[in-house]
Amino acid sequence: MLFLGVNIDHVATLRQVRLATYPDPVAIVPLIEKAGAHGITVHLREDRRHIQDQDVRRLRECITTRLNLELALNEEIIRIALEVKPDEVCLVPERRSELTTEGGLDVVSQKEMISRVVTRFHEKGIKTSLFIDPDISQIEAAMQTHTDMVELHTGQYAESTGSIREKEYRRLCEGAKLAASLGLQVNAGHGLNYENTEKIAHIPELHTLNIGHAIVARALFVGMEAAVREMLAIMQKARNKGENL
Repeated sequence: MLFLGVNIDHVATLRQVRLATYPDPVAIVPLIEKAGAHGITVHLREDRRHIQDQDVRRLRECITTRLNLELALNEEIIRIALEVKPDEVCLVPERRSELTTEGGLDVVSQKEMISRVVTRFHEKGIKTSLFIDPDISQIEAAMQTHTDMVELHTGQYAESTGSIREKEYRRLCEGAKLAASLGLQVNAGHGLNYENTEKIAHIPELHTLNIGHAIVARALFVGMEAAVREMLAIMQKARNKGENL
Protein backbone atom coordinates (compact mmCIF):
# COMPACT_ATOMS: atom_id res chain seq x y z
CA MET A 1 0.00 0.00 0.00
CA LEU A 2 1.18 3.52 -0.81
CA PHE A 3 0.35 6.21 1.76
CA LEU A 4 -0.42 9.90 1.19
CA GLY A 5 0.70 12.72 3.45
CA VAL A 6 -0.91 16.06 2.59
CA ASN A 7 1.19 19.16 3.15
CA ILE A 8 -1.05 22.05 4.21
CA ASP A 9 1.58 24.82 4.31
CA HIS A 10 -0.09 26.72 1.50
CA VAL A 11 -3.41 26.91 3.28
CA ALA A 12 -1.46 28.93 5.84
CA THR A 13 0.28 30.87 3.03
CA LEU A 14 -3.11 32.20 1.89
CA ARG A 15 -3.89 33.27 5.45
CA GLN A 16 -0.54 34.97 5.97
CA VAL A 17 -0.87 37.04 2.79
CA ARG A 18 -3.42 39.15 4.65
CA LEU A 19 -2.27 38.29 8.20
CA ALA A 20 -5.85 37.17 8.75
CA THR A 21 -7.28 34.40 10.92
CA TYR A 22 -8.51 32.47 7.87
CA PRO A 23 -8.20 30.14 6.13
CA ASP A 24 -7.22 28.14 9.17
CA PRO A 25 -4.92 25.21 8.25
CA VAL A 26 -6.09 23.35 11.34
CA ALA A 27 -9.73 23.54 10.21
CA ILE A 28 -8.92 21.83 6.90
CA VAL A 29 -7.51 18.71 8.57
CA PRO A 30 -10.85 16.89 9.17
CA LEU A 31 -11.69 17.20 5.45
CA ILE A 32 -8.31 15.78 4.45
CA GLU A 33 -8.56 12.88 6.87
CA LYS A 34 -12.19 12.18 5.90
CA ALA A 35 -11.06 11.91 2.27
CA GLY A 36 -8.66 9.12 3.21
CA ALA A 37 -5.25 10.75 3.51
CA HIS A 38 -2.89 8.99 5.89
CA GLY A 39 -1.15 11.98 7.43
CA ILE A 40 -0.63 15.73 7.57
CA THR A 41 2.68 17.45 6.84
CA VAL A 42 3.69 20.99 7.76
CA HIS A 43 6.99 22.85 7.57
CA LEU A 44 7.73 25.22 10.45
CA ARG A 45 10.20 27.52 8.72
CA GLU A 46 12.62 29.85 10.49
CA ASP A 47 10.93 32.92 8.94
CA ARG A 48 7.41 31.63 9.77
CA ARG A 49 6.25 32.51 6.26
CA HIS A 50 3.23 30.20 6.49
CA ILE A 51 2.86 27.73 9.39
CA GLN A 52 3.11 29.37 12.83
CA ASP A 53 4.17 27.88 16.16
CA GLN A 54 0.61 27.81 17.46
CA ASP A 55 -0.56 26.01 14.31
CA VAL A 56 1.79 23.13 15.09
CA ARG A 57 0.59 22.90 18.68
CA ARG A 58 -3.07 22.94 17.62
CA LEU A 59 -2.44 20.37 14.89
CA ARG A 60 -0.88 18.04 17.43
CA GLU A 61 -4.16 18.14 19.36
CA CYS A 62 -6.54 17.52 16.47
CA ILE A 63 -4.86 15.18 13.99
CA THR A 64 -6.14 11.60 14.15
CA THR A 65 -3.75 10.17 11.54
CA ARG A 66 -0.08 11.25 11.69
CA LEU A 67 1.64 14.60 12.08
CA ASN A 68 4.86 14.96 10.09
CA LEU A 69 6.77 18.13 10.99
CA GLU A 70 9.42 19.37 8.56
CA LEU A 71 12.18 21.50 10.04
CA ALA A 72 15.69 22.73 9.43
CA LEU A 73 18.72 22.08 11.64
CA ASN A 74 17.80 25.09 13.72
CA GLU A 75 17.97 24.78 17.50
CA GLU A 76 14.89 26.93 18.16
CA ILE A 77 12.74 24.82 15.81
CA ILE A 78 14.23 21.57 17.10
CA ARG A 79 13.24 22.51 20.66
CA ILE A 80 9.69 23.30 19.55
CA ALA A 81 9.47 19.92 17.85
CA LEU A 82 10.76 18.13 20.94
CA GLU A 83 8.11 19.91 22.99
CA VAL A 84 5.20 19.29 20.62
CA LYS A 85 6.19 15.67 19.88
CA PRO A 86 4.86 15.10 16.36
CA ASP A 87 4.65 11.50 15.20
CA GLU A 88 7.64 12.09 12.97
CA VAL A 89 9.97 14.86 11.86
CA CYS A 90 11.68 15.37 8.53
CA LEU A 91 14.94 17.31 8.55
CA VAL A 92 15.25 19.53 5.49
CA PRO A 93 17.68 22.18 4.19
CA GLU A 94 16.40 25.72 4.37
CA ARG A 95 17.39 29.12 2.97
CA ARG A 96 15.32 32.20 3.73
CA SER A 97 15.65 33.51 0.16
CA GLU A 98 14.19 30.37 -1.47
CA LEU A 99 10.56 30.15 -2.56
CA THR A 100 10.46 26.50 -1.59
CA THR A 101 12.99 23.83 -0.62
CA GLU A 102 15.44 23.69 -3.50
CA GLY A 103 17.29 20.44 -2.90
CA GLY A 104 18.11 17.66 -0.52
CA LEU A 105 19.92 17.83 2.79
CA ASP A 106 23.70 17.33 2.57
CA VAL A 107 23.98 14.50 5.06
CA VAL A 108 27.52 13.61 4.03
CA SER A 109 29.00 16.90 5.28
CA GLN A 110 26.75 17.17 8.35
CA LYS A 111 26.53 13.53 9.41
CA GLU A 112 27.73 13.97 12.98
CA MET A 113 25.42 16.92 13.67
CA ILE A 114 22.44 15.17 12.09
CA SER A 115 23.18 11.99 14.06
CA ARG A 116 23.02 13.95 17.31
CA VAL A 117 19.70 15.53 16.33
CA VAL A 118 18.28 12.13 15.31
CA THR A 119 19.27 10.77 18.72
CA ARG A 120 17.52 13.64 20.51
CA PHE A 121 14.27 12.91 18.67
CA HIS A 122 14.54 9.18 19.24
CA GLU A 123 14.93 9.81 22.97
CA LYS A 124 11.49 11.46 22.86
CA GLY A 125 9.97 8.61 20.84
CA ILE A 126 9.78 10.68 17.64
CA LYS A 127 10.61 8.98 14.34
CA THR A 128 12.95 10.81 11.99
CA SER A 129 13.27 11.27 8.26
CA LEU A 130 15.92 13.03 6.18
CA PHE A 131 14.96 14.85 2.98
CA ILE A 132 17.72 13.95 0.53
CA ASP A 133 18.52 13.71 -3.15
CA PRO A 134 18.53 10.13 -4.50
CA ASP A 135 22.33 9.91 -4.44
CA ILE A 136 24.16 6.81 -3.23
CA SER A 137 26.49 8.76 -0.94
CA GLN A 138 23.63 10.67 0.71
CA ILE A 139 21.53 7.53 1.21
CA GLU A 140 24.42 5.63 2.76
CA ALA A 141 25.24 8.58 5.02
CA ALA A 142 21.57 8.80 6.05
CA MET A 143 21.61 5.17 7.12
CA GLN A 144 24.68 5.87 9.27
CA THR A 145 22.80 8.57 11.22
CA HIS A 146 20.32 5.87 12.40
CA THR A 147 17.36 7.75 10.97
CA ASP A 148 14.17 5.74 10.52
CA MET A 149 13.33 7.08 7.08
CA VAL A 150 14.48 9.08 4.11
CA GLU A 151 12.33 11.22 1.86
CA LEU A 152 13.68 11.27 -1.67
CA HIS A 153 13.59 14.67 -3.33
CA THR A 154 11.49 14.38 -6.49
CA GLY A 155 11.88 18.00 -7.55
CA GLN A 156 14.39 17.41 -10.35
CA TYR A 157 12.14 14.70 -11.77
CA ALA A 158 9.02 16.87 -11.47
CA GLU A 159 10.57 19.94 -13.07
CA SER A 160 12.20 18.19 -16.06
CA THR A 161 10.91 16.64 -19.28
CA GLY A 162 11.88 14.05 -21.87
CA SER A 163 15.13 12.15 -21.47
CA ILE A 164 16.17 14.21 -18.47
CA ARG A 165 13.01 13.23 -16.63
CA GLU A 166 13.61 9.58 -17.48
CA LYS A 167 17.14 9.86 -16.11
CA GLU A 168 15.84 11.41 -12.88
CA TYR A 169 13.18 8.72 -12.62
CA ARG A 170 15.83 6.01 -12.86
CA ARG A 171 17.83 7.76 -10.13
CA LEU A 172 14.76 7.70 -7.89
CA CYS A 173 14.13 4.01 -8.61
CA GLU A 174 17.74 3.11 -7.83
CA GLY A 175 17.81 5.33 -4.75
CA ALA A 176 14.59 3.84 -3.39
CA LYS A 177 15.88 0.31 -3.91
CA LEU A 178 19.16 1.09 -2.15
CA ALA A 179 17.49 2.86 0.79
CA ALA A 180 15.05 0.00 1.29
CA SER A 181 17.88 -2.54 1.19
CA LEU A 182 19.56 -0.61 4.01
CA GLY A 183 16.48 -0.96 6.18
CA LEU A 184 15.13 2.56 5.73
CA GLN A 185 11.50 3.45 5.15
CA VAL A 186 11.43 5.28 1.82
CA ASN A 187 9.17 8.27 1.26
CA ALA A 188 9.22 10.80 -1.59
CA GLY A 189 7.98 14.26 -2.38
CA HIS A 190 8.42 17.73 -3.85
CA GLY A 191 6.80 19.04 -7.00
CA LEU A 192 4.45 16.07 -7.40
CA ASN A 193 1.11 16.83 -9.03
CA TYR A 194 -1.83 15.20 -10.80
CA GLU A 195 0.18 14.62 -13.99
CA ASN A 196 3.53 13.32 -12.76
CA THR A 197 2.66 11.33 -9.63
CA GLU A 198 1.46 8.11 -11.26
CA LYS A 199 4.92 7.22 -12.57
CA ILE A 200 6.50 7.84 -9.16
CA ALA A 201 3.79 5.75 -7.49
CA HIS A 202 4.95 2.74 -9.55
CA ILE A 203 8.20 2.57 -7.54
CA PRO A 204 7.50 -0.43 -5.30
CA GLU A 205 9.81 0.54 -2.42
CA LEU A 206 8.00 3.80 -1.72
CA HIS A 207 5.95 3.93 1.48
CA THR A 208 4.58 7.50 1.54
CA LEU A 209 4.24 10.39 -0.89
CA ASN A 210 4.10 13.86 0.66
CA ILE A 211 2.20 16.24 -1.64
CA GLY A 212 0.97 19.72 -0.85
CA HIS A 213 0.87 22.58 -3.35
CA ALA A 214 -0.86 20.62 -6.11
CA ILE A 215 -3.59 19.35 -3.80
CA VAL A 216 -4.24 22.76 -2.23
CA ALA A 217 -4.38 24.32 -5.72
CA ARG A 218 -6.76 21.66 -7.01
CA ALA A 219 -8.96 22.17 -3.95
CA LEU A 220 -9.73 25.71 -5.14
CA PHE A 221 -11.69 24.15 -8.01
CA VAL A 222 -13.16 20.94 -6.59
CA GLY A 223 -12.88 21.23 -2.80
CA MET A 224 -10.34 19.64 -0.49
CA GLU A 225 -12.02 16.25 -0.07
CA ALA A 226 -12.32 15.73 -3.82
CA ALA A 227 -8.75 16.92 -4.42
CA VAL A 228 -7.38 14.40 -1.92
CA ARG A 229 -9.51 11.58 -3.30
CA GLU A 230 -8.35 12.32 -6.84
CA MET A 231 -4.71 12.05 -5.79
CA LEU A 232 -5.34 8.85 -3.86
CA ALA A 233 -7.03 7.38 -6.94
CA ILE A 234 -3.98 8.17 -9.08
CA MET A 235 -1.70 6.51 -6.55
CA GLN A 236 -3.90 3.44 -6.22
CA LYS A 237 -4.20 3.07 -10.01
CA ALA A 238 -0.40 3.04 -10.28
CA ARG A 239 -0.03 0.43 -7.55
CA ASN A 240 -2.72 -1.77 -9.09
CA LYS A 241 -0.91 -1.69 -12.42
CA GLY A 242 2.34 -2.66 -10.72
CA GLU A 243 0.74 -5.61 -8.97
CA ASN A 244 -0.68 -6.88 -12.27
CA LEU A 245 2.64 -6.75 -14.16
